[in-house]
Amino acid sequence: MKTYVAKKEDVKKDWYLIDAKDKVLGRLAVQIADILRGKNKVIYTPHVDTGDFVVVVNVDKMHFTGNKLLQKTYHRHSGYMGNAKSITLEEMMNKHPEKVLMHAVKGMLPKSKLGRKMLKKLKVYKGNEHPHQAQTPKPIS
Repeated sequence: MKTYVAKKEDVKKDWYLIDAKDKVLGRLAVQIADILRGKNKVIYTPHVDTGDFVVVVNVDKMHFTGNKLLQKTYHRHSGYMGNAKSITLEEMMNKHPEKVLMHAVKGMLPKSKLGRKMLKKLKVYKGNEHPHQAQTPKPIS
């Protein structure tokens, strides 16, 4: 029996809608990463982008376990001396709640051209509205 390898032409891309209200960040990020990679499909192939598009709404109403809002920090550095900056999860949620989810999902995708291509299929929105009604995304509970 031969092993099936998906080709780019064989893959049909669907759109999914996820409401992040009262969902835990890590568990939600795992679910999104699996859909973006295509692991929920029978034709999953690691080196082919078999994943679907994901639209996430209400990311400003996500839930966090433990004391993460005060203890978890995000770091960035420009490359210049003395220019390391840190921000807590609570501050990041107030300023850019979309970036919190994007950062969590990005860490769960491959670190390659394929992973960057998969991350572009993730659309994250702060409120309940999104501009992807024409694609008729299927809601996921």
